[in-house]
Amino acid sequence: MTGLTPLVGAIVLVVFGGVFAAIDAAINTVSIARVDELIRDERPGAVRLAKIIRNRPQYVNLVVLLRVICEASATVLLVDYLDDLMTRGWALVSAAAIMVVVSFVAIGVGPRTVGRQNAYSISLLSALPLQVIAVLLTPISRLLVLIGNALTPGRGFRNGPFASEIELLEVVDLAQQRGVVAAEERRMIKSVFELGDTPAREVMVPRTEMVWIESDKSAGQATSLAVRSGHSRIPVIGENVDDVVGVVYLKDLVEQTYTSTNSGRGIKVAEVMRPAVFVPDSKPLDDLLNEMQRTRNHMALLVDEYGAIAGLVSIEDVLEEIVGEIADEYDTDEVLPVEELGNNKFRVSARLPLEDLAELYGFEVDDDLDVDTVGGLLAHELGRVPLPGAKVRVPFPSRRSQDIQYIQLRAEGGRDHRGRVRIGTVLVKPVEPKRSSAPDTVEEGEPDE
Repeated sequence: MTGLTPLVGAIVLVVFGGVFAAIDAAINTVSIARVDELIRDERPGAVRLAKIIRNRPQYVNLVVLLRVICEASATVLLVDYLDDLMTRGWALVSAAAIMVVVSFVAIGVGPRTVGRQNAYSISLLSALPLQVIAVLLTPISRLLVLIGNALTPGRGFRNGPFASEIELLEVVDLAQQRGVVAAEERRMIKSVFELGDTPAREVMVPRTEMVWIESDKSAGQATSLAVRSGHSRIPVIGENVDDVVGVVYLKDLVEQTYTSTNSGRGIKVAEVMRPAVFVPDSKPLDDLLNEMQRTRNHMALLVDEYGAIAGLVSIEDVLEEIVGEIADEYDTDEVLPVEELGNNKFRVSARLPLEDLAELYGFEVDDDLDVDTVGGLLAHELGRVPLPGAKVRVPFPSRRSQDIQYIQLRAEGGRDHRGRVRIGTVLVKPVEPKRSSAPDTVEEGEPDE
């Protein structure tokens, strides 16, 4: 070719390359749900676009192939044009430099931005041409994908590029930054993906906090307990807490006691209870939720690896992992996991993991330590069940230096709905090590240091 023909051809191919880049970005942006809505609105090209989206990898491969063809051909034509103006070596170097800039700006950044901003308009307009081109070039694109898979180590991609779970979550983060998805919606989406990695024991009501009733108690007593505790389902035990024989429902209790002349004292809980559902405490939450929905059961008893009762979990506990805290008229004010009090002092939940406490003060947690929570650490160092006011000084190796730092734990709590003394929060603050040989444990009633 002579004259300006190669230059004009290169410019035309760059334009087409930019168009294909915009189409690529647009196809990867549109959603199936939005396309279905366009079909209901009878938008022209919506039906064709739906077929493309349902076979997205094939058309993405096709568009990428067309863009690469345009870029490569434009580079060849530009070299041909420059070869008449300078030496062959300078023509090759100049063409490479020019095409790098042009490909980045005119094919990469600009068209892709336009494609994402006008995804649905571009996709609707390009649906028909893509289907026509696909009839001719799809076999070629599939052949190239097969060749690429054959040359690539490991498992190949059946349909070329695809979106993984991580990529989807990255899109959700990007959508939040752009204001398309609210922060709470982003959190819920991530919580759904994390359900499968969360065992039931992480959301359970621990065994020590379970409200239960003996099987030989009367229905009237069970009704009174349900009213005082605010629970509509209460486990029924036999000899001990590990011997759960059933679950009594407030609905069944009311049916037995509402018309009773003796307030249900003549009816035993064992006569009213329903069978209990037992699941391992390691069961993933997504499987547990599916099972609860399928069996129409709202509460399950969790069994640990030794066969003992570890706690219980309700369908509300599982849903809270997705939507956040659900408070009803019986719930007391929730205790914040960590409350900053100033001067490096914190009030933390007794169930706060030790790893979270370690992050606050920058210390290392001994792997051999046989406790997982702040309350467990307090009881472990104290050597008994802590009461409100109990204090203990605990040494930990610092992450920032070789020194040993000391923190003081002070138990806070009161009586629960059953009159039992419970530890709800722990006051934590750094302290200086004792200079004497006195033990680290501090009993109730001693002043803070």
